[in-house]
Amino acid sequence: STPNAPEDDIANRYSRTDRTTYSRYSRDANSSGNSVPSNALEKRIEELERELAKERQENVRLMKITQDKEELIGKLKEEIDLLNR
Repeated sequence: STPNAPEDDIANRYSRTDRTTYSRYSRDANSSGNSVPSNALEKRIEELERELAKERQENVRLMKITQDKEELIGKLKEEIDLLNR
Protein backbone atom coordinates (compact mmCIF):
# COMPACT_ATOMS: atom_id res chain seq x y z
CA SER A 1 0.00 0.00 0.00
CA THR A 2 1.10 3.53 -0.61
CA PRO A 3 1.35 6.05 2.21
CA ASN A 4 -0.65 8.54 0.13
CA ALA A 5 -3.65 6.24 -0.43
CA PRO A 6 -6.99 7.93 0.19
CA GLU A 7 -8.83 6.86 3.32
CA ASP A 8 -11.70 5.45 1.27
CA ASP A 9 -9.35 3.07 -0.55
CA ILE A 10 -8.00 1.79 2.75
CA ALA A 11 -11.44 1.41 4.32
CA ASN A 12 -12.82 -0.39 1.26
CA ARG A 13 -9.82 -2.62 0.61
CA TYR A 14 -11.71 -5.59 2.03
CA SER A 15 -14.95 -5.91 0.15
CA ARG A 16 -18.29 -6.74 1.69
CA THR A 17 -18.45 -9.75 -0.66
CA ASP A 18 -15.51 -11.39 1.11
CA ARG A 19 -17.32 -11.18 4.43
CA THR A 20 -20.58 -12.43 2.91
CA THR A 21 -18.79 -15.38 1.35
CA TYR A 22 -17.18 -16.21 4.70
CA SER A 23 -20.50 -15.97 6.53
CA ARG A 24 -22.21 -18.15 3.92
CA TYR A 25 -19.40 -20.73 4.16
CA SER A 26 -19.71 -20.83 7.93
CA ARG A 27 -23.46 -21.41 7.77
CA ASP A 28 -23.05 -24.13 5.13
CA ALA A 29 -20.38 -25.87 7.18
CA ASN A 30 -22.60 -25.65 10.27
CA SER A 31 -25.61 -27.15 8.50
CA SER A 32 -23.56 -30.18 7.48
CA GLY A 33 -23.45 -31.58 11.00
CA ASN A 34 -21.09 -29.30 12.91
CA SER A 35 -21.62 -29.73 16.67
CA VAL A 36 -21.43 -25.98 17.45
CA PRO A 37 -24.87 -24.31 17.45
CA SER A 38 -25.59 -22.09 14.45
CA ASN A 39 -26.60 -19.17 16.64
CA ALA A 40 -23.30 -19.26 18.55
CA LEU A 41 -21.32 -19.27 15.30
CA GLU A 42 -23.31 -16.37 13.88
CA LYS A 43 -22.81 -14.35 17.08
CA ARG A 44 -19.08 -15.08 16.99
CA ILE A 45 -18.90 -14.06 13.32
CA GLU A 46 -20.74 -10.81 14.09
CA GLU A 47 -18.39 -10.16 17.00
CA LEU A 48 -15.34 -10.76 14.81
CA GLU A 49 -16.75 -8.54 12.06
CA ARG A 50 -17.27 -5.70 14.58
CA GLU A 51 -13.72 -6.18 15.86
CA LEU A 52 -12.42 -6.20 12.28
CA ALA A 53 -14.31 -2.97 11.51
CA LYS A 54 -12.73 -1.31 14.56
CA GLU A 55 -9.27 -2.47 13.50
CA ARG A 56 -9.82 -1.14 9.99
CA GLN A 57 -10.90 2.22 11.40
CA GLU A 58 -7.77 2.29 13.53
CA ASN A 59 -5.69 1.40 10.47
CA VAL A 60 -7.24 4.28 8.51
CA ARG A 61 -6.55 6.64 11.43
CA LEU A 62 -2.93 5.53 11.68
CA MET A 63 -2.42 5.79 7.91
CA LYS A 64 -3.76 9.35 8.01
CA ILE A 65 -1.41 10.25 10.88
CA THR A 66 1.51 8.69 8.98
CA GLN A 67 0.62 10.63 5.84
CA ASP A 68 0.39 13.88 7.81
CA LYS A 69 3.77 13.24 9.43
CA GLU A 70 5.38 12.45 6.07
CA GLU A 71 4.02 15.69 4.62
CA LEU A 72 5.40 17.63 7.60
CA ILE A 73 8.80 15.95 7.18
CA GLY A 74 8.83 16.94 3.51
CA LYS A 75 8.01 20.57 4.33
CA LEU A 76 10.67 20.68 7.03
CA LYS A 77 13.27 19.23 4.64
CA GLU A 78 12.41 21.94 2.12
CA GLU A 79 12.78 24.57 4.83
CA ILE A 80 16.15 23.13 5.87
CA ASP A 81 17.32 23.24 2.25
CA LEU A 82 16.26 26.90 1.98
CA LEU A 83 18.03 27.79 5.22
CA ASN A 84 21.21 26.01 4.07
CA ARG A 85 21.29 28.08 0.88
